[in-house]
Amino acid sequence: MLLRVEDTDRERSSSELVENILASLRWLGLDWDGDIVFQADNLDVHREAALSLLAKGQAYWCDCTSEQVQARAKERGGPPGYDGFCRDRALPQSDATALRFRAPDEGTTSFTDMVRGEVSFENKSIEDFVLLRSTGMPMFLLSNAYDDAAMGVTHVVRGEDHVPGTPKYLLLRDALDLGRPEVFAHLPMLVNEGRQKLSKRKDAVSVADFAAQGYLPEAMVNYLALLGWGPKDGVEIRPLSEIVEQFRLEDVTPSPAFFDVKKLQHINADYVRGLTVDEFLERATPFLTRGQAALDALTPIAALVQERVRVLTEVEPMIAFLLDEPVEVDDDSWTKAMVKGKAAPEMLDATLAGLEPLDRWEADEIRTAIEAAAVTAGLVNAEGHAQLSKAQGPVRVAVTGRSVGPPLFESLEALGKERAIARLRAARERLS
Repeated sequence: MLLRVEDTDRERSSSELVENILASLRWLGLDWDGDIVFQADNLDVHREAALSLLAKGQAYWCDCTSEQVQARAKERGGPPGYDGFCRDRALPQSDATALRFRAPDEGTTSFTDMVRGEVSFENKSIEDFVLLRSTGMPMFLLSNAYDDAAMGVTHVVRGEDHVPGTPKYLLLRDALDLGRPEVFAHLPMLVNEGRQKLSKRKDAVSVADFAAQGYLPEAMVNYLALLGWGPKDGVEIRPLSEIVEQFRLEDVTPSPAFFDVKKLQHINADYVRGLTVDEFLERATPFLTRGQAALDALTPIAALVQERVRVLTEVEPMIAFLLDEPVEVDDDSWTKAMVKGKAAPEMLDATLAGLEPLDRWEADEIRTAIEAAAVTAGLVNAEGHAQLSKAQGPVRVAVTGRSVGPPLFESLEALGKERAIARLRAARERLS
């Protein structure tokens, strides 16, 4: 895997952006071979290559502005694009001229794509494209074609939006006697829920953003590999080493790939659950904004929290009830459990009556007391047994402020008897 920074567009390139790219690759665990090549270091060589085509009659200077090109296209009622206006004008180089490649008028340019099969373009449909801007700066296509050859690139794997540029790329390689790569593969574009191409402005597309949201790099790599491809054995969640063994370019689908955040969260949750408790604590620590206090609160129930979070940013909210005093109660959770829930006052009364006498404040004793409270409050099934699914709601909201969280009985044990009883009383008073 070769890494090249394509920074010929100086206005859109900066050391900060480059470092973001490198940091993202390192975070994902994707390493490259050899030194990084910066395209801007080779601009003089690219210019020389372009001028060699001028000397051979395969390029010419053009002073047409984009407005003029568009106006002529509108007048002729044909397809947009350059019409070869300056081909035979023999213009000299000046501050107003760009160097254009003279595309063939006859024949076809074809290539075999590992994803899309045989792809062919009639040469007469390929416009005379710009090689050097009027500033003398080489265009991306020229630099790309030249550097691929210079770096010995054998497999050109890129997005399907590059398909229209590939015949130009090949014509350039042929004109410069650079040979052709062995393999082309144009991968499907990623689309959002609206089946529209992912947009940097509208969608979350930055690797750094996903890292900040608490996704694990190994889960992110696993999910990205599944976009447009799937293993033949159907096992989707697997380490990168196995993905490398299974992956074949010819198995990639040409259809657009839906970037499904819910599936990414599911895969990430699976990887979170696969960590040891110590690994989970280590990975979660950077996301604990309340530092050591949060870590101390998390540690005793880490294994329980680990089973219930999808991303690491969910960890601290799940243990907030251990840190906040008084507890912050979520309004929606209160309405659902206390206002709309069945027998909430009775359940809180019975729970207080059962928990206050406890000498041993441990999860199993707490469970027994709450089961008995459910029977007292009338929250039972047809056989007369406690319906814990209904009984736990009011108690959980009273002591944690939320309707979801770690297992209730272990949460109460971690909270401590004094704080738990105080919160149950406060919730009962609020209900009154």
